[in-house]
Amino acid sequence: MKRIKIVSALVGLVALATLAVKDAVWKHALPSVYASAGQYTITELGTLGGTVGSADSINDKGWVAGFANLPGDREEHAVLWLNGGIADLGTLPGGPNSSVGFPAKNNQGILVGFSQTSDSDPLREGWNYTCTPSGHRCQGTNLITLGFVWQKGVMTSLPTLGGNISEAFGVNNLGQVVGFAETKTQGVNCVRPQMLDYEAVMWNPNGDVQATLLPFPGDSVSAAVGINDNGQIVGGSGPCAPLSPAIGVHAVLWQNGSTTATDLGNLGGSTNNVAFSINGQGQIVGFSGLPGNATAHAFIWQNGIMTDLGTLFGDVFSLAFSINDNGQVVGESCNAKGTCRAFLWQNGAGMLDLNTLVASGTLRLLSAQDINHQGQIVGQAFDQNTGNTIGFLATPE
Repeated sequence: MKRIKIVSALVGLVALATLAVKDAVWKHALPSVYASAGQYTITELGTLGGTVGSADSINDKGWVAGFANLPGDREEHAVLWLNGGIADLGTLPGGPNSSVGFPAKNNQGILVGFSQTSDSDPLREGWNYTCTPSGHRCQGTNLITLGFVWQKGVMTSLPTLGGNISEAFGVNNLGQVVGFAETKTQGVNCVRPQMLDYEAVMWNPNGDVQATLLPFPGDSVSAAVGINDNGQIVGGSGPCAPLSPAIGVHAVLWQNGSTTATDLGNLGGSTNNVAFSINGQGQIVGFSGLPGNATAHAFIWQNGIMTDLGTLFGDVFSLAFSINDNGQVVGESCNAKGTCRAFLWQNGAGMLDLNTLVASGTLRLLSAQDINHQGQIVGQAFDQNTGNTIGFLATPE
């Protein structure tokens, strides 16, 4: 399986986890940063007529972006939730599917992500979309996928490094975009269906390749996920295989203009090591394998030390997707049956089930994907009345 959403590639990471996708909503930022238990207001985010949506990113102006399915759940499009409405951002010309990446993080109206085109992938590497949590494919398979920048209603593709595929996940307030792109080199040790090597990339605000970020020495491929306004970039590095955090041998950091990756260490495992987000203070979050590689836990890295954030009570797996400048971390924690819950972690309170911080209702908050500096959280929830998987916005009261 290969899905161009880096998160959903976690399906199959451990036999225990069939991880949920995500979704969100939009609301004005409130001045409160920290919230006491029971002090979040939940807003449901709509779709484009389908039954699945995901909010993956929220900036400090309250822009929420992600994807939403069209009627019939055969196509998904990148969307922006703003001012109580939903805007379909469309796709690159001729492409049936697209999505905004995470953690994004630009306050000047720039969104980034990835979209299929109308061109067939000559290598049939299988960069396909999955339109439902149960894994049913969207229409349009084996099409070339390219990263994009969306600004003022225009979606512009990002170049590769000579290969066929590129994807964008993060963007800072300087307009620098990070993700990965295939090279023209066919890796001799690549795991099928992947055939070409790929490397982490930073594109400049004009959409040109500004820097190629090398894998950690000894690894074959790399991918960048998050970038802060200081130009510090985080992601993963490992062997050539279909893009998945599960293949990450090293969670890495690129900084000070260097294209050389720094290994952030691990929690004892030799796989499943990826960094997803970095804040302005250089604090980094992601997930790392435990000894034996049977499971993985969310981590926070600061001052050269990686700290295990553990799981919610009764769970065995967790991962952290985002951290804001106040050191608040969000992610998901899952039990051995693959049932996941959105969490909030902050110093002094540890890991909290986000479901316990909101009024009871019909939504079960599955995953928290992003948090802005005002403490607003977006993610994906299951509606127990309709059976739909939708996005949510949690706003501190």
